[in-house]
Amino acid sequence: MQSKGSFRKMAWRTSLLSIAAVLLLSGCSGGKQQVEPTPPTEVEAPIDEPVEVPEESTSSLYQAPLTGMPLEESLSQRPLAVMINNAPAARPQSGLGQADMVYEVLAEGGITRLIAIYQSHSGIEKIGPIRSIRPYLIRLGESYGGVLVHAGGSPEAYSIIQKQGKQDLDEIGNAGAYFWRDKDRKAPHNLYSSDEKLREGAVKLNYGNDVKVPQYPFYSETSAASVDGAEGTEPLEIVSGDPAEKVEIKFLLNNYIVGYEYDGSSNTYKRSINGSPHVDLNDNTQLEAANVIVLGADHKVLDDVGRLAVNVEAGGEAMLFQRGEVIHGQWVHAADDAIRFVKDGKEVPLVPGTTYFNIVPNDPSFDSHVTISNP
Repeated sequence: MQSKGSFRKMAWRTSLLSIAAVLLLSGCSGGKQQVEPTPPTEVEAPIDEPVEVPEESTSSLYQAPLTGMPLEESLSQRPLAVMINNAPAARPQSGLGQADMVYEVLAEGGITRLIAIYQSHSGIEKIGPIRSIRPYLIRLGESYGGVLVHAGGSPEAYSIIQKQGKQDLDEIGNAGAYFWRDKDRKAPHNLYSSDEKLREGAVKLNYGNDVKVPQYPFYSETSAASVDGAEGTEPLEIVSGDPAEKVEIKFLLNNYIVGYEYDGSSNTYKRSINGSPHVDLNDNTQLEAANVIVLGADHKVLDDVGRLAVNVEAGGEAMLFQRGEVIHGQWVHAADDAIRFVKDGKEVPLVPGTTYFNIVPNDPSFDSHVTISNP
């Protein structure tokens, strides 16, 4: 994999807005509608600020750009950005354990939606349940060059997809043949696909692989202090934090708490929901993350259905959990890049493995959504 320069332009700007109303406990719409009652808030163009990016690996081994894990050959396939249902009836989901990165963000009714980014793994026989898309989910998925995979969407999301010619696979639109319904669950919590079927659908719709996939800096797997085989490259400096063996995240509802607990034997955080392990139904193993990023964003309720506008552009306060520690910093999101975690103007390297991004409201305060403990 070719090395890139040591500096990138990235942009961020913090804006302070409040949630306009309490979310109504209503389900997500899976079908197309004609009119969105209220337009989303307009986001001003961010201000360019320099961000120092650590030198990337020039290892003789290929490296997955989104996980930092070694590969036998370079990746040519583009990511898939799959909208995963996270309602209680949809759990446990299938295929999350093989995602390179996962975003969790509020949808309607106080329940979150998951956006699973797949690139480096193949042979994932079952992914889902798959659900509908929103404008901010389009932005997150496209920031990785991903083909957008969904079943239905909000009126505004459909308008964006159609007017801007987004490359998507929609079960109720252009790609129904590449999904299936599972008889063991009730609709709408039973829609699935596989990476093979989704890539077949992308080929059928002439979606090419010539896209920009962001490259993150990663510590060495063995030492977490330098980049393996990077001759002539300065070792990546370890950024230390405060002890943080356990973190609990409340997105909105008091009865919906996501937890991550550090496991030193695997150097990962094990994921739970309401105190119970969150597992992948494909193999019944608990989901885990080498990196857990919590970031605050402005949320606004748009209509009486409870649809949201979530500002995933402006940047703001963030925490990075890795190696049993928490680092306090900021998140930034340039127009042509993915979300990144920085501290003092420098991007902090990630530990090789899966990364979970958790987007919480800025209101009433960012810190109020996060509880850290050291049992």
